Amino acid sequence: MVVIGKQIKSASPEEARAAIFGVTCGNDVSERNWQHGAGKDLQWWRAKGCDTFAPLGPAIVTGIDYSNLLLQTRLNGQVVQKQYTSDLIFDCPAIISWISGWVTLMPGDIIYTGTPGSTRKLSSGDIVEVEIDGIGTLTNLVQ
Repeated sequence: MVVIGKQIKSASPEEARAAIFGVTCGNDVSERNWQHGAGKDLQWWRAKGCDTFAPLGPAIVTGIDYSNLLLQTRLNGQVVQKQYTSDLIFDCPAIISWISGWVTLMPGDIIYTGTPGSTRKLSSGDIVEVEIDGIGTLTNLVQ
């Protein structure tokens, strides 16, 4: 995920790249049953916006080439995602540029960029670790 460092609106990809302050790890938790199963919410706010659903850290790293970092997610110690940020469908500047066409981005805004690969169902008591080379590891307990 990226942290915005300056205000931008309708930015080109080059302007978007220049607006990136740094990068960090984030766990964009989703309750898939609320999205696709029981309830079939039309909006994803509940499935993505509950308490504890968007942890981030352990640090914001600046000056790192975020375009090809190894990202790993472990669920209870087992690797469930292991791909490079270069495998994202859209790179960070493209994502930021598109978003800035709809909303003004401000310093400190955080954008979860998604992850390459697939995810797995989480259960209470699981431990999720999101590790990105050069940034560190974010560890959280599913409640």
